[in-house]
Amino acid sequence: MNRDRTATLLLAAFAAVSFVHLAALLAGADLLGQATKPALMPLLAAWAAVRGGPRALVVALLFGWGGDTLLQVGGEVPFLAGMGCFAAGHVCYVVMFVRRGAFADRRRALAVTAGYAAAWATVVTLLWPDLGDLRFPVAVYSLLLTATAVTGAGVGAAAGLGGALFLLSDTLIATGLADWPQLPAPQFWIMLTYIAAQYLLARSLVGRADGERSPEPQAGLPRTDPEREGATGA
Repeated sequence: MNRDRTATLLLAAFAAVSFVHLAALLAGADLLGQATKPALMPLLAAWAAVRGGPRALVVALLFGWGGDTLLQVGGEVPFLAGMGCFAAGHVCYVVMFVRRGAFADRRRALAVTAGYAAAWATVVTLLWPDLGDLRFPVAVYSLLLTATAVTGAGVGAAAGLGGALFLLSDTLIATGLADWPQLPAPQFWIMLTYIAAQYLLARSLVGRADGERSPEPQAGLPRTDPEREGATGA
């Protein structure tokens, strides 16, 4: 089986498991939801690896798997450990996006940073009185989320949307921690935005990895030297 077919099957499996998981959340099928959630990020990570995505992307997605698994355990310590896994994943994303020129357009980057900084400060200020002992962990973690959104926006539309959706997903979680009124089926919306975010972030980085590969010369044709061609006016 060639790499393209394997990648297609892995992506199809990710889509299928995502659909089943989201349907389970809507139907209130808790056992099915708990069984499918830990399979999501390993499938996406395997797809990214087969497609030749950066190793840091695979690591980020596996940190997401760790966070997904720990958050299902319940309790404050597993919750904080899961948050730590997600935070490590966001560090990976930020580093990858910065290396890919997230701040190349300085004016745009400054505007995006200012906008997200204002949003972060507003949300944290509003949530602060209701978060209790989780105030500082949530504030620091949400700052990393914001950094992913900012740097993703500097790389491209898919990464920018992925970062924004990840921020939205975890903001919905934070409002639940603060006992704010929730949307109907809150876990469905949290996971829908989370799954879409992780896919878009991965897609943006895999797409760039594909684009950065130089095409192989056709068999029997000599390699050309661009500098020599430029010198000869070809």
